[in-house]
Order: sequence, then C-alpha cells, then structure tokens
Amino acid sequence: MVTIRVLPPDVANIIAAGEVVERPANVVKELVENALDAGATDIRVDVQRGGRRLIRVADNGCGIPADQVALAFEHHATSKVRTAEDLVSVHTLGFRGEALPSIAAVSRVTMLTRPREQAAGTEIRLVGGEVISTAPAAAPAGTVVTVEDLFFNTPARRKFRALWPRKWA
Repeated sequence: MVTIRVLPPDVANIIAAGEVVERPANVVKELVENALDAGATDIRVDVQRGGRRLIRVADNGCGIPADQVALAFEHHATSKVRTAEDLVSVHTLGFRGEALPSIAAVSRVTMLTRPREQAAGTEIRLVGGEVISTAPAAAPAGTVVTVEDLFFNTPARRKFRALWPRKWA
C-alpha cells in the first residue's frame, strides 16, 4: 500500500530550490535582478569555476535594513507585493520572494548589506538554508551576496551535472 506523507522542510526546500536554481547562471540572473530592483547603478559579478565554487554579486543599491536581513531569506518574503491586486501592476524584475531562500538552500551564502541611512551594515551567513550567524558589520552602501559551493548538499540536477567536467564534480 502507498503511504502519502508531507516532506520534511529541508527536503522540500532543496526540491523547491531546484525549480529556481537549475545552474549557476540562474543564481547570477536572480541576484542581478535583485540588484536592479534595488536601484543599483553599479553591479559587479565575480564567478569562480563557472559559478559552482563562487558567485559574488555586489551592488550600490538601496541595501536591506538590519531588522529585515534574515527575513529576506524566508520563503515568499518580498518587498514588492502586498496584495493580490499588486500582481497586475508589478514593475520589477522579480517579486516571488523565492530567489534568496532557494539559493541559500543549496549553497553557503554570505550577505553583507547596508542602506545609505544606516551607519553600520549587517552580515548574515547561511549554510544549506540555515542561518549560522547575523552580526553588525562594516559595509559600503548596497549589498554584496556571496554564494559558495553551489549544490554542495544535494546532487546537482542531471541536466546541470552534464555541463561540468568530471574533475569539478
């Protein structure tokens, strides 16, 4: 007999991440779109080993207030939609609130962010979607998101794995 059960949250998060993060290019796309939506006029992207080892996107956008940094990594958390009616008038590149939690679920993420009006920034570190630390930190205005060891905790999707030379797997 078949038993139906609800997946544990960690498994569900990894599966959901696979829908947003199929390959490193998806991470770069999502982070650059976030930077543009934050009003950035200067965006810098660094990539190592095709993005599997490291992706870093730094911007001079509006930054995230200290009391909202951890919330940015919660599923369905967004600053762009408040009601269902807002969905017909969204003028941003992203609004679902799934990019950051999905990226964090399958990597090691560090975010350093500071709104211009705050004297200090905030640094948050996550591993596999779990917050490891959050602390005040010196930071330029804007946001720097560093994604390391993409797919470290889950087998990469079959179509993604085919793109990597065996020595990197």
